[in-house]
Amino acid sequence: MSRPTENPRAAGPLAGYTVVDLSRALAGPHAGQMLGDLGARVIKVENPVSGDDSRSWGPPFVGPEDNPQATYFFSCNRNKESIGLDLKSDDGRATLEALITRADVLVENFRGGVLDRLGFSTSTCLELNPRLVILSITGFGHDGPEASRAGYDQIAQGEAGLMSLTGSGPDDLQKVGVPIADLLAGMYGSYGVLAALLERERTGRGKVVRTSLIAGVVGVHAFQGTRTTVAGQDPVPGGNHHPSLSPYGLFHCRNGAVQISVGNENLWQKFCAAFGLDPAAPGMATNAERVDNRPAVTAAVEDAFAAYEPDELLEKLSSAGIPSGIVRTLQEVYEWEQALSQGLKVAVDHPVVGRMELPGPPLRFFDVDADGETETTVTEHTAPPLLGEHEATIRAWLED
Repeated sequence: MSRPTENPRAAGPLAGYTVVDLSRALAGPHAGQMLGDLGARVIKVENPVSGDDSRSWGPPFVGPEDNPQATYFFSCNRNKESIGLDLKSDDGRATLEALITRADVLVENFRGGVLDRLGFSTSTCLELNPRLVILSITGFGHDGPEASRAGYDQIAQGEAGLMSLTGSGPDDLQKVGVPIADLLAGMYGSYGVLAALLERERTGRGKVVRTSLIAGVVGVHAFQGTRTTVAGQDPVPGGNHHPSLSPYGLFHCRNGAVQISVGNENLWQKFCAAFGLDPAAPGMATNAERVDNRPAVTAAVEDAFAAYEPDELLEKLSSAGIPSGIVRTLQEVYEWEQALSQGLKVAVDHPVVGRMELPGPPLRFFDVDADGETETTVTEHTAPPLLGEHEATIRAWLED
């Protein structure tokens, strides 16, 4: 195996930066994956026996029966290397210490106190490497009266209010269909890391960035949050319709449904002209009236849609200038030409599964000059690693 002398991730805005990822499950690994997508070298440190928890989360599993691979693990560990370390052993601690000394970023999502007991408190890590940026993700925050609670996505979705907004009505509370609290914590965490790295350019010193699952959810309360804090309302689920705009949501037609977004009065006028409705009808003349009279507006819209199949309805809405769309399955999304054009599916070579396709990174980058734009997005990606796959390479790098 070759002995690297520089970061093998040689392209992208974070090329040359090294991230040591101690995290497992989803929130921390998602943050690490985002940094890896940007070109950082991400070294995933795992339990040498069982690895990341999500290696066993399934079904579905793929690959041979005697070496099944969890697709859950694949979702948040592309563009990483893996080394297995027993952090209770002398070798494990010494190797982690060497990694920290050479790293730019350390990502961890242990429960409070675990790293301290292993001998790697934040102060110790910063003594080893004063330029280190440490990202710490917890369930409920590192301090406060409930800091010690274990953080799991669905619990956080409920505790941070998201489930109280999601569902068909107050008696049908639902979680979001993906582990959104974990994902948001990872996204906010990587955002914080980038800010800390930028600050380090001025100060020469690293720092600790902390976020949590509940913070991530509260961070996207958006207008529902200000409905509560400013207007004094306590929002409830509104199903597939917008609580502050009408008509805006999912509406049924013949043999299906479409979604429309009538976001201003100009669009309302265009919509009514296209479908023969009176824009000034009682209870419909303004958005506020339409929100107050939502059942009547919904009935009028669906009556107008009843004669149309989804495809012909979408064509008519588009011709009228009304934002609209369908609800795609995930399989349809990953076959959709527009999604593919944005790099939202990538192919990688996995040592066990072989060639496979993964959801792609959500960012693209361009250089712009007088001659136009040149895309600089990283398009070559590596598969999520096998447990300990890169141990020899990483140890050789540490010995350089």
